[in-house]
Amino acid sequence: MAPQIKYTKLFIDNKWVDSVSGKTFPTTCPHDGSVIAHVSEGDKADVDLAVAAAKRAFHRNSEWRLLDASERGALINKLGDLVQRDIQYLAELESYNNGGLLSTMRDFLSAQCKNVRYLASLADKVQGDTIPADGELLSYTLKQPVGVAALILPWNGPSILFLIKVCNALAAGCTVVVKPAEQTPLTALALAALVAEAGFPKGVVNVVNGYGETAGVALTHHPDVAKISFTGSVEVGKLIQQAAGANNLKRVCLELGGKSPLIIMNDADLNVAVPFAANAVFLLQGQVCIAASRLYVQSGIYDKFVEAAVKYAQSIKIGNPADPTTQHGPQVDEVMFKKVLGYIEKGKKEGARCLTGGKRVGTTGYYIEPTVFVDVKDDMTIAKEEIFGPVQSIFKFETFEEVLERANNTSYGLAAGIFTNDINTALQFTKHAEAGNVWVNTYFAMTPQTPFGGFKDSGIGREGGLHTLDEYMEVKSVAIALPKKL
Repeated sequence: MAPQIKYTKLFIDNKWVDSVSGKTFPTTCPHDGSVIAHVSEGDKADVDLAVAAAKRAFHRNSEWRLLDASERGALINKLGDLVQRDIQYLAELESYNNGGLLSTMRDFLSAQCKNVRYLASLADKVQGDTIPADGELLSYTLKQPVGVAALILPWNGPSILFLIKVCNALAAGCTVVVKPAEQTPLTALALAALVAEAGFPKGVVNVVNGYGETAGVALTHHPDVAKISFTGSVEVGKLIQQAAGANNLKRVCLELGGKSPLIIMNDADLNVAVPFAANAVFLLQGQVCIAASRLYVQSGIYDKFVEAAVKYAQSIKIGNPADPTTQHGPQVDEVMFKKVLGYIEKGKKEGARCLTGGKRVGTTGYYIEPTVFVDVKDDMTIAKEEIFGPVQSIFKFETFEEVLERANNTSYGLAAGIFTNDINTALQFTKHAEAGNVWVNTYFAMTPQTPFGGFKDSGIGREGGLHTLDEYMEVKSVAIALPKKL
């Protein structure tokens, strides 16, 4: 049964409003391509209203700014309580809108509730330093919120990224304008309703649905926006970085694409490595920025690994994301569906062998079989470009030195992993892998306490961990002259 669609308007100044233009746009269900709802389509006029509301809420004498830091933390904790209360509905809504498995969406949201608690706990832990400066001076630093933050969400995990970005910014004391991806606006709106229910002052959180080329551009170019946090493609991330310097120097945090390597050494336990490697690329139908889309297997176990990987892929049950027995759902929309199939055809054309999968499933919805390629060469398109689909590309290698060079030979640097029982190999890999997140004998191991972000074209900045609030704060140096004599 489809979840009830409760919110389709814009959320500005704690009010549900239609867009200034009165326009709406459709959002669809990836399971069958049907239109779920029509939501208000914001553009520059609506962004201006939302930013103005956020700016008022950030004024030094506003209700929000006069709250004690511990009170901010209490409000964030209240939001966490409400998310936990509504977790089933939010998971259903997310699954219905982006095609992720209902069970996976519920697990993701449960994990994010812990993250909300962690961020709430940091709100009153922001501290400056006293500095032994030269001369007769009392010197110290203040950490203060940067101002209005623009938070731009991806479509593959909108509720997760809403909670990460919004709670991070709020714990720091900022106010925010959220722009959900046009494909998946529904959970951001549902979470905005919980923000209001939790008791946040008006204007602190605002949500403007719309397209990147209109609402997104207006938000990233707005002179009253002091900070941009974006999760999405490298191409759009570079445009946002340019926009950030167009009329004022905005602080930017970018979490962009990936082409992450996962290395399987000869001494790895195949019973562990095979399912980890499969889940590392097939989770959410491959629509994950840190997906292990380059799988390097050492020659001594290559044939056995490939055989087991093919069997594992063929065993994955494809179907309706709401079915608790389903293990693999649809791509998010027709655009991504056709893009992934195009990459699969290009892989075949360039000489890679497709041992299983690679075809559409059914005649409705956007389902693609889990796909396994072998004989993949480093210069092939499927080896270099981010596919964002259920495509496992397996490469053969001989030595650790060789594979380390190959793994790092990419413009991306978001994640990397290795399976080995040799501690020296593991430590060398963690030291030399050019990625922001490195895993040994595991994958997707992320917790609220650890920072997340990328090297190279995979991004700028870090979200998560003890210093995550620093991304939303300025450091102010203060010097007070002291009398030379008492």
